Amino acid sequence: MNFWLSPATLHVEPARPGDAETIARLHAEGFYRGWTREEFAAYIAGDGTPVYVACDARRHIAGFAMLRHLGEEVELITIAVDRKWRKKGVGLMLMRALFEALLMSPARRMLLEVAADNTAALRLYGKLGFHKIGERKGYYPRPDGTPATAIVMARDLG
Repeated sequence: MNFWLSPATLHVEPARPGDAETIARLHAEGFYRGWTREEFAAYIAGDGTPVYVACDARRHIAGFAMLRHLGEEVELITIAVDRKWRKKGVGLMLMRALFEALLMSPARRMLLEVAADNTAALRLYGKLGFHKIGERKGYYPRPDGTPATAIVMARDLG
């Protein structure tokens, strides 16, 4: 896998088993229902669900992304960036690294779901060439009990 360097000298590489705790913490900070360290450890160790981290030379993790391979399609399962690294290009760097990693795979299209009210993510995905292909009303639970709509998006990988 190629490493994508950011202005802050971060790079992207496959997650290691010891990263599960940090990844679970970042996920819990970004999503109402976070996943456990054990769940992420299983994904990291498993086949078909590669997890990538954006980190510095000391392996301080600024963000991560996880995929699921589905033959000619690949799904972006989740992506999260540490609060102190947001709005610094880490999400864009992770996505570009994923596209690079997928060049030699059979995947020809990437799918994802994003909350309809997540304007920052929608802007990023639009910038990367994703387009809306559907909606899932009431898909995401919220702390106040009102469900949020998920926008389903896709992008050809070429």
